[in-house]
Formats: sequence, C-alpha cells, structure tokens
Amino acid sequence: MAKVRMKRIEIIALQEDRKNIVERLQRREILEFEEVGGNELAKMSTSSNIAQFDKYIETVNQAIEILSPHSQRKKSLLSLFDGRREIEKQDFIKFLDQSNSYIKLCYDIIDARRVITENKAQIAKLEASIENLSKWQNLDIPLGYKGTKETRCFVGVFPTQLSEEDLSKRMEEAGVECAFAHILEASKYFTSAVVFAHKETADKTKEILRAMSFAPVSDEFLGVPSDIRSKLEGEITALQNVIFEKESFIKDAAAKLDQIEILADYLIMRKEKYLALSKIGQTKNSFVISGYIPEIYAQKIIKELEEHYTVAITLQDADEEENVPVALKNKSVVSAVEPIVEMYSLPSKSDPDPSPVVAFFYYLFFGMMLSDAGYGLVMSIISAIILRRKNIEQPIRKTFTMFFYCGLSTLFWGALFGSWFGDIIPIIYKEIMGKPAPSIALWYEPMSDPMRLLTLSFALGIAHLFAGVALKIKVTWESGDKLGAILDNVPTYFLVTGAAILGGQILTPIPPILIKIASYLAIIGLILVILTAGRNKKGIFGKIGGGLYGVYGIASGYLSDILSYSRLLALGLATGSIASVINLMGSMIGTGALKIIFLVPIFILGHTLNMAINILGAYVHTNRLQFVEFFSKFYEGGGRPFRPLKLNTKYIKFKDNF
Repeated sequence: MAKVRMKRIEIIALQEDRKNIVERLQRREILEFEEVGGNELAKMSTSSNIAQFDKYIETVNQAIEILSPHSQRKKSLLSLFDGRREIEKQDFIKFLDQSNSYIKLCYDIIDARRVITENKAQIAKLEASIENLSKWQNLDIPLGYKGTKETRCFVGVFPTQLSEEDLSKRMEEAGVECAFAHILEASKYFTSAVVFAHKETADKTKEILRAMSFAPVSDEFLGVPSDIRSKLEGEITALQNVIFEKESFIKDAAAKLDQIEILADYLIMRKEKYLALSKIGQTKNSFVISGYIPEIYAQKIIKELEEHYTVAITLQDADEEENVPVALKNKSVVSAVEPIVEMYSLPSKSDPDPSPVVAFFYYLFFGMMLSDAGYGLVMSIISAIILRRKNIEQPIRKTFTMFFYCGLSTLFWGALFGSWFGDIIPIIYKEIMGKPAPSIALWYEPMSDPMRLLTLSFALGIAHLFAGVALKIKVTWESGDKLGAILDNVPTYFLVTGAAILGGQILTPIPPILIKIASYLAIIGLILVILTAGRNKKGIFGKIGGGLYGVYGIASGYLSDILSYSRLLALGLATGSIASVINLMGSMIGTGALKIIFLVPIFILGHTLNMAINILGAYVHTNRLQFVEFFSKFYEGGGRPFRPLKLNTKYIKFKDNF
C-alpha cells in the first residue's frame, strides 16, 4: 500500500461525551490531534493535571525499579523478545478501583528503600565508631574521666609508638613529679594512653603532652568503652532488624509488581489523554476535535462514533501547504524494511514510499555480502523461532522478519557459491573421511574467479542506481514537469550504460557487438546530456557550459557510486575466507576421533563469532548503499511521522483494539 493516505477530520460533539469519545479514540490509536484554533473556543488548562501525573509516574517507576530485582517471574532466553502482556478491558476496569491503594503502596516501597539506605549508612557510622573505640578496649574507666579531687586524668592518643618508660622519662626530664602513664595499646602508627598527674602539676603535664602531639579522646564517646561498645552494637542490631523488616516488605510487595506495572501504564494513558485534551476547542455545551486520520480507518471510526454519540463529523482532503503526517503500510516482506527507511527519514509529500525497492535490493545485497548458506540457514531458523512467539512487539517482529528474509537470501547466495560454514564439507571429506572433496557450488566458487563476482557486483549496483533514477522520473513526472523528468534522467541511462559496458572490458570479455552498441549508447547519452543539462542557462556558451558540467557530474558521481558496490565482493570474500581459516585451524590438530574432538569446539566458537561480526558488517554496509548511493538519486525525505493519540503503554496492551 506504500504511503497511507491521510484525511483531515473534525469532530464536534457534546461536552457530556467528551471523556468517552477521547478515550475511545485513544484506544483505537488512529487519530492525531491538532491544535484547534479560534478565539471563540476555550481551551482546557491541563498543566496542573499533567504535572501531577508526571509526579505519580516518577513515583511508580521508582517502585518498579525497586521491586524488579525481587520478581519471581520465570525468564528464558526467548522471553527477552516477549512484548507487553495482554489483558481484558474488564480486568483493567476492576483494577482502576484499587489504583489509589497501589499509589500508596508505591510511596511505602520508596519509603522502605529510603529507610534501608539511611539505616545502612548509620550502621556504617556505628561500625566506624566501634573501630575507633577499639583503641580503648582495655580501659576500665570512663573515657571522659577527668580525675579526682587531687589528681587530673588525661586520656588520648600519641601519633607514634611509645612505651611507659618513654613517657615517664619525658615527665622526669620536664621536672614533673607524681605523674603516672599507662599504655593501653601501641602500634607503629599510634599509642593510646592514660596519664595521671597531681593537680599542682596538671598544667605542666598538659603542656608536655601537647608538645608530644597528644590528642585527647573525642567527646563522641562518654563512659566505659565496654559499655559504649555494647550500646553501639545494640543500636546496630536494632537498625539491622528494621532493615530486615523493610526488605521483607519489599520482597512481599514484589508479588504485586504486575499490578504496579498496570498502574504505570494507566498513569501514562491519563497523561497522554490530558495532553490531547489541551488541544481541544470547547464551548459551554460542546467541544471540537481536529486532526489527521488514515483514510482506511476514517469511515469505520465515523460509523462507530455516530452509533454511540451525538456527533457532527467532517472529513476532507488536506491542503497542499499542510504538513501532513506520514505513515507507511506494506505487506510483511516489505514492511520489514520500513524501519530502515524511517532510520534515514520518512518520505516527504512529494516522495514515493521507497520501501518496496529498498526491500528487494536490501535482501539481495545483504545475502551477497554474508554469502554463507550455513549462516543464512541459522539466521532464518533463529528468526523463525522468535517470530513464532505470539507476544512479540511489532518493531521486534519487523526486525526479525527482515533477518528471516536476509537469511534466506544469504542461503541462496551461499548455495550458489558453495559456502556452507565456509569449506567445512570439503574439510570433512578430505580430513575425516579421507575422500576427494566434491564441488558443492551451484554456480561457482568466488575465490577461484573474484573478477566475475566483482563484475556482478558492479552490474547489480548499476541496476540499483537506475532504480533510483526511475523513481526520480516518477517523482518529477507527477510534479508536473514531464519534460524535465525525461530530459534530466533518460540521457543518464544511455551514458552510464554505454560507459559501464565499455569499462567492463577491463574485468571480463565482452562480445564485440555489445561493445559496438555500448559505444553508440555512450555517444548518444553524451550528446543528449550536453544538449539538455544546461538548457535553463542563458546564452549559447552558458548552455554548452551547463551541458559539459552535467557530463562531469554524471561521470564523477556515478563512477564513485558504482565503485562503492565493490563492498559486495569484499564482504562476501571476507566472510568465506575467515570461515575457511576457522575450519583449517580446527582440522590441524590430531587425527581421527581426536581431530573431531578439537574441530567441534573451534567450529562452534569460531563460526559464532564470524557470523556475528559479518552480520553486523552486512547490516551496516547494506544500509550505507541504500542511504548514500540509492536515496541520493531521488529521495528528499523529511516527512513528519504520524503520531496518533494512543495507549502508549510499556507493560500491557488490550485485546479489543483495531
């Protein structure tokens, strides 16, 4: 079907039906809302509602992030490709009655994680305090002890290793009598000590200790160290109990993850609805919706709305100057490459949908670049297994449909070239069975004559470029410039075809009659380009100069474009060459059964890596040939994607949409 034809639609209905109509259109996902103009129509202010929904959405998403690691859902490799789960509309309506309780649950889940985080941070601090307290584990007096009526007590740490004799000697040298020092713990980096002095010498003792970089114990600890440690350990135990309680709450709440995901989608739907409501024009008793709808759905939705509501609906073609949204619709084999087209740019109003032509050449070139029948078979089988799953989303379905057909093309080219996991079949015949290896190529082996494959690559490239020129003729013709469509493009066919055949003599023998025909084609094309390329220039010299410049543009442009298709040869040979090296490595070790034992793991690992790397290479370079060489011949792009009001959900989908 190519590009979907769009219609402009205007719906006028009663205010009492506004909610139901908008929600019905949202479920159908077929109408893109436009801003309704006119000073006589009021607009609904929805910014506060949207802000509130954004807040709820953020809260619910945080709760889902917290619960997901605790989910008990069974997962497999194939489940990674599963899409949203389907639910019945009535089940969704029942859920809405409990939505507020689930919002509260989300807040409780977030609060539980906050408490866990805070408690773990507090435990880390308490454990650090216990570590600091370990210096005083042998002290049986309070850390904050100041002394008696006649004595003063100093409790602290020296930054170096000291003994009681060292401290006593320093006191005696300073003339301090009646001082007593007791070492609690000494190491290379610190010494914890208790120093007692008579009150009359307390000040002098304090000065001596300060000179020795003595650091008094922090006021953080008060009391006997063993008592403080017991208290801190009790606090840690209490915090750990709270953590266990909150973690148990989160694990139990994970059983409700499905419902919370439904809540997340519900909030997104509500937000999208309010965004649409902000575009609606309103009066006291009615409202107006304006927008775009695919023509194929228009009559169906009109009939549905007229059956259920009092409405007045106008359907008309969009004006030429309107920026009409673009949507593509093709059959499966073509729609699979629509994401490739969209990756570059959607077609503009004047562009045709290039997907059918892109699909044909995309599969052709991809298979030719990968060109191993074994790899193609694996690709198609894996893609088919994934496509058989019922619940995969449309983007994933398109991707693996594309890889399925790319795999079939690869199987075709690989069989032509006799490449089945490289040359593993000849290796088995020769190294294991001890027999001469038969030729399994349906056409020929490229390594024996790469120039033949290079010639084919250039020929297919010219066909690809000419397909782009044909589309350019179509676009120009439909725009009304029929003369330009012929004069600007048909001479190119003559000139490039003739020059390509003449140049092809370098690569392969060409019959003389064909060379003669090519000479005439090149001359005719050259004359036509000189006469037509500068036809819009002023003066005879301007026209001739424009014509010569046109010849230069065609020659330089097409030469570089055609040479780009040599990558078909390069990547095809690279895949086969690397595969053959892998097989050779696997077959070099041992004999008989031992050879098989070594060959199998090397075969599996090597070909898996080779297939992955060359699939990526084929994908990238096939895209490049479409984007750079093909699209440059005719494609303008820049189309605006069709964005209908829809159930923009992440986790669920409804069964009753059309």
